[in-house]
Amino acid sequence: MHVGSFVLAAQFPGQGQGEALHRAVRTAEVAEEAGLDAVWLAEHHFVPYGTCPSAVTLAALLLGRTQRLRVGTAVSVLPTVHPVALGEQAALLHVTSGGRFTLGVGRGGPWVDLEVFGSGLEAYERGFPESLDLLMRWLREPAVSASGPRFSFREVPVVPRPSEALTEMPGPEVVVACTSQASVRLAAEQGLPMLLGMHVGDEEKAEMVALWRQYARAAGRPGEEISGAAHVSAGVCQIADRRTEAVETLTKAMPGWLKQGLEAHVTVDGRFRSMRDPLAYTELLCGLHPVGTPRLCADRLAATSERTGISRFALLTEGSGDLAATEENVRRLGAEVLPHLR
Repeated sequence: MHVGSFVLAAQFPGQGQGEALHRAVRTAEVAEEAGLDAVWLAEHHFVPYGTCPSAVTLAALLLGRTQRLRVGTAVSVLPTVHPVALGEQAALLHVTSGGRFTLGVGRGGPWVDLEVFGSGLEAYERGFPESLDLLMRWLREPAVSASGPRFSFREVPVVPRPSEALTEMPGPEVVVACTSQASVRLAAEQGLPMLLGMHVGDEEKAEMVALWRQYARAAGRPGEEISGAAHVSAGVCQIADRRTEAVETLTKAMPGWLKQGLEAHVTVDGRFRSMRDPLAYTELLCGLHPVGTPRLCADRLAATSERTGISRFALLTEGSGDLAATEENVRRLGAEVLPHLR
């Protein structure tokens, strides 16, 4: 089992953006010190829900500051970037880090980002398969051309070629954030592991893993690839000597952050979107994920892994909104929870 920290660089009420980003960097540094396997970096634009606008840029910084830790994006939003540009960045990080980088990609949402970056709603609604296919060809082939509805260009060489890195992998690992049957199918047909969201419980995650395997078999993916797919489960982790104390920490801090962060999202076309109740959502997360004593947290992670077949976890550890408390939470995760899982 592999456990990492899910870093949103969340801006809690009363905090500055620099404070949120500093906490994100420190979370990664402490994660390596504490023996965690990875950090996963979220990407958001124009909202305090997350203050990191470029997960690959922050990943580059953290790969330079760490020696062992795997650093992944969760996720880089594919409809708002050119797949070749993202592929070049991923290849660069793969080669220069000795294979410690994981590129997580997702479809994102119908946000104003699509207007600002010029990709338009079409890229969100119908363009994700084309973008993912082009990205994967860039990361696997020596030269690439394109003739699709969105991207069309003559053949060019891939520089740097990720397959020339002195690592055990031919290119950077790629995972796909999946929230629908269509995205599960897309990931499975490419043989790419899934990243499953923190709002989803064990039963639904198990169903999505089973569906992924079904689609992968139908697409003719190799059996060892299907059985060895290392999907990632996102969640929340808060450790305390008593469960009530851990729950109280999150229910005091997270609703304010969720309210101001989620309300700041603006749709590109003015479509209606329903908002989760921040307190109810926080309570839901506390019920789904490892929130409580170290033994309870270990048991919850082991149970999720057994029920779903998922072996990797990306756990939000900054739910208190406080730097010192986040550092302590990460250290306790490494010292008091991981030994029970290994």
